[in-house]
Amino acid sequence: MRRPTPDPVGPGQESVWDYPRPPRLERVHARVTIDFAAVTIVDTDDVVRVLETSHPPVYYLPAAAFVPGSLIPAAGSSFCEFKGAAEYFDVVRGTAVRERAAWGYPNPSPGYEELVGRVAVYAGGMDRCTVDGEVVVPQPGGFYGGWVTSNLAGPFKGVPGSMGW
Repeated sequence: MRRPTPDPVGPGQESVWDYPRPPRLERVHARVTIDFAAVTIVDTDDVVRVLETSHPPVYYLPAAAFVPGSLIPAAGSSFCEFKGAAEYFDVVRGTAVRERAAWGYPNPSPGYEELVGRVAVYAGGMDRCTVDGEVVVPQPGGFYGGWVTSNLAGPFKGVPGSMGW
């Protein structure tokens, strides 16, 4: 399948089509919050994002920054050709549970060691996720875990017809 035509990049925006493949890790100066079951379960400025061609960034946060007990190891795993084997977590608050709503790489591939001890969360299963106060939109399609913010230009992997990008 052909690469789609990138959307125009406006002032202050970056195009996901300028992101590399294989993906790049990038520390960012940003405050990230995640609300689940009417409680803020993480509020941190210790943020690493992963940038990959056609994908909005995936934000990895220290597992230790989450409210204790909000991340419970879940069954199953997956494998990323770049980052290695992922483990999953249920996000829990009281009786509210989002199964396999978070993941991390306990032993990532070389070049991705900074992900050790960090967790990413699917925004779609949370009440609200923010980056510097802006509420994020989940990456289209429900399969990928990127967070869309207003400073991004797409189109984004996950929209219908994007499987071959």
